[in-house]
Amino acid sequence: MKALVYTGVETLEYGDEPRPVPKEGEALVRILASGICGSDMHAFLGHDERRPAPLVLGHEAAGVVVGGPEDGRRVTINPLVNCTECADCRSGRENLCARRQIISMPPRPGAFAEYVAIPTRNLVTVPEATSLEHAALAEPIACGWHGVRLGLSVLGGPEGRRALVLGGGAIGLGAALSLTAQGAGDIRIVEPHPGRRAFLKDVCGQNAIGPDDLAADDMFDLVIDGVGFAATRATASAHARPGGVIAHIGLGEATGGLDIRRMTLQEITFIGTYTYTKADFEATAQAIFDGRLGPLDWIRTAPLADGAEAFRAIRSGEIAAPKTILLPEHADLASGQSQTPA
Repeated sequence: MKALVYTGVETLEYGDEPRPVPKEGEALVRILASGICGSDMHAFLGHDERRPAPLVLGHEAAGVVVGGPEDGRRVTINPLVNCTECADCRSGRENLCARRQIISMPPRPGAFAEYVAIPTRNLVTVPEATSLEHAALAEPIACGWHGVRLGLSVLGGPEGRRALVLGGGAIGLGAALSLTAQGAGDIRIVEPHPGRRAFLKDVCGQNAIGPDDLAADDMFDLVIDGVGFAATRATASAHARPGGVIAHIGLGEATGGLDIRRMTLQEITFIGTYTYTKADFEATAQAIFDGRLGPLDWIRTAPLADGAEAFRAIRSGEIAAPKTILLPEHADLASGQSQTPA
């Protein structure tokens, strides 16, 4: 099969890789859409020791099951593979499973490829009315859905809440859409890049502002940090109201930024959020299918074979769209269906 392989810092090569062989309880999925995540970019830049070269990256994917009793089933993939047996798995917090794996990290190759092997329990059926490009957004949006759900639960619900989202990429935009879908009404996104900020306003209908447009005394019930740099953590801890909540999703850098004194004296809750639970992933997928997350017309697509150029364009800041989705050559863009496997 063809795959896009990370072979070294800022180097991706498109070539032949062995087709995965499903184990017992797994399905072979022919990938028809796979999004580029910030974590893929971190690996590409050599900033993620968990993803050593050579490796097939990519974990935001949708496609069609090949072979077996579910042949032809259209699916989106939950890339987190958990053990199902530990206390966290049994309590519905599969994202904290100590034995969890994820496609795009050893030992599981990722979805920038024609095929992926994945446990059947990780598949969610995609209705015919939903494009597989949109279905592939379930993974990145689920990160925001999870953080929003946790933050609103601490606050006692969404009614009358003001929310601030830091970062207008796919994670931040997904969090804003999740806030709306979960009942919050007053939402702002802080995005420093002028082109992306305009895109968020004009295409996505979001209340997007620049960092300098945020008044010093403007306070919010819930602040979602979709970036995770020291500067965004400083903004979060400055603009969470007394008794408010910070939900931290981004992993831009490991330390710095939080005003611990203010957070302590004003009882601001900080929640670290990692990916999503199985229930959150499924709820996000259903929200996509139901149209509760909007038209999702903020993606751009590129051929998988041109993946290296797509990474370069994202890296250089040329792309205003929050999400780039790579399409293997076997994708039928007109119908969203797969061709007969070779």
